[in-house]
Amino acid sequence: MSLSIRIRQHGGPEVLETFDETLPPPGVGEVQLRHTAIGLNFIDTYFRAGVYKAPLPHGLGQEAAGVITAVGPEVSGFAVGDRVAYGTGPLGAYCELRNFAAARLVKVPDTVSDEAAAALMLKGMTAYYLLHLTHAVQAGETLLVHAAAGGVGSALVPWAKKLGARVIGTVGSADKAVLAKAAGCDEVILYREQDVAGEVRRLTDGRGVDVVYDSVGKDTFTGSLDSLRTRGLFVSFGNASGKAAPFEPVLLAEKGSLYFTRPTLAHYTNSRAELDAAANALFEAIASRVIEPQIKQRYPLRDAAQAQAALESRQTSGATVLTV
Repeated sequence: MSLSIRIRQHGGPEVLETFDETLPPPGVGEVQLRHTAIGLNFIDTYFRAGVYKAPLPHGLGQEAAGVITAVGPEVSGFAVGDRVAYGTGPLGAYCELRNFAAARLVKVPDTVSDEAAAALMLKGMTAYYLLHLTHAVQAGETLLVHAAAGGVGSALVPWAKKLGARVIGTVGSADKAVLAKAAGCDEVILYREQDVAGEVRRLTDGRGVDVVYDSVGKDTFTGSLDSLRTRGLFVSFGNASGKAAPFEPVLLAEKGSLYFTRPTLAHYTNSRAELDAAANALFEAIASRVIEPQIKQRYPLRDAAQAQAALESRQTSGATVLTV
């Protein structure tokens, strides 16, 4: 029997249900995993609340690490006992045992712990594509990173510093400002107390930043636009405060011929080669200590609803893992 969590309706954390299930043997192209650690991400709450759609009922979670306990037909390159991880779904990581497509798995090297892999596969590969593919960050560029002490932010900031960028971070409290500074932010703005765009202009002598990385959404949209230099890039990759309101494209021209993109990790890891490139870059960054797993919270899998509530209320920093 395997403990699993699913939802049958959309709503708050209270809609999460625990149940026991018996898994069949892995199918063609699948392996069976025993999870050792599961990553918690804001995107999990989007599916729970119905912001992102999936047929009900369904599981939650897209990021985990574990050990292979069985191998199905037509699987090559993986064996029982291999340590593996994934960070691109499909939904259903909130469970003890899982049958999973081998094509979406990567092996975890000895230099990376299971908890680090579970905490950083989705968040770390997101930081990788944002900094290297959505925009290839160059030394000397100035970036604005919202939620700089959060899960993605705590990986993105030090990686950006390694690339030679200047990083201005935004956070919601003095405690998180300390964490953002420790991650490598050159300057930190308390967005609840300060005008973000005004501070950015002051810190950049009126020029604005080259790129904004915004995972917050509705609450930061206008400030992000107003923080960019002429022909700067707005990278919107999350909706922690809700979806940004629709806008007319002419607004980008009025604000300085800006560029706007709304990327997602799945479109940067479509192929086996892309997935391996992202995972290998992440594992190398962890092994070389460019980024370190900032695991600040751990919850038993049964307490996933409590963990989601803490995440949504901005009570967490860094990464959170569900333990199995």
